[in-house]
Amino acid sequence: MTPFIAKLIERSCVTTHADCPLDDLIVVLAERRIGTVVVVDRDHQVIGIVSERDIIRHLSNGGTTADTLTKNIMTSKVITVENNVTSAQLMQLMTEHRIRHVPITRDGKLVGIVSIGDVVKRLLEKYEQEAELIKQFINS
Repeated sequence: MTPFIAKLIERSCVTTHADCPLDDLIVVLAERRIGTVVVVDRDHQVIGIVSERDIIRHLSNGGTTADTLTKNIMTSKVITVENNVTSAQLMQLMTEHRIRHVPITRDGKLVGIVSIGDVVKRLLEKYEQEAELIKQFINS
C-alpha cells in the first residue's frame, strides 16, 4: 500500500444504507460538504454509490425527494479499487470512466474513498518534488 492510499484510508468515509431516505442523504451531503456517499450493506460491502449527479438526474427526470430511498437512485455498478492502487492508476481509471470518486476496498470491504481532487493534489506534489530535485541537480 502506498503512503498516499494509507493517508486516504486514515480519514473517515461517509456511508449510508440502501433504505436511507433521500431527504436524509441530502442533509448529510450538505452538512459534510461532500459530493458522494458510499452505500454499504451490514458487512460493509459496497453495494452502491450516490453522488450529486445521481440526485440531479433523478430530479430532472421528474422524481422527487419525498418518499424516495437511496436504493432507488444509487449507482449499483460501482467501480472500486483495492488498497494497492497507485495515483497514476487512479487518474487513468477516473478519466476513462468519467468518475470523480472511487471507493477503496480491502478484501471486498470498504476502507476509504478517493476523489479526483485527492489524485490531482498528489500528482502536483510529485511534480513539485521532481522540479526541486532537478533544480538541486542543476545547481550542484
